[in-house]
Amino acid sequence: MGRSTETFSKKEREKKKLKKQQEKREKSEDRKANAVKGQGLADMMAYVDANGNITSVPQDPGNRKKVSVDDIQISTSKQEDIEVEVIRKGTVTFFNESKGFGFIKDLQSQESIFVHINSVDFAIKENDKVTFEIEPGQKGPTAVKVTKTN
Repeated sequence: MGRSTETFSKKEREKKKLKKQQEKREKSEDRKANAVKGQGLADMMAYVDANGNITSVPQDPGNRKKVSVDDIQISTSKQEDIEVEVIRKGTVTFFNESKGFGFIKDLQSQESIFVHINSVDFAIKENDKVTFEIEPGQKGPTAVKVTKTN
């Protein structure tokens, strides 16, 4: 007598496959039996009430809030101009010569302000006393027209 060519795992896979097909057929038949046909557009509509909840009942027109077109803002508000004193004094707290940037500590506001080598006319190093002007940069205030003081 010869052995069966089907292995145990093949038989199990076939059983699972047949079981899935049977379940799929049963679900399909159940959907067809319980389907509600002929729903109108009004039955499928959903509404949002004053609190933002979805309901099947339309909102009462008397309860609607009136919104003026002028009250709607579509863009961000404009950035206000920063009042800047023309010339400030400060001390260089950090400067990386190889990368060409550093920071100046403003003596008046104690704020660190970015400085780039292109804004400097002399060899800058740490602890130098400088005067400078501030312009808005990409990531914040930037020192420009930097000059050394004694």
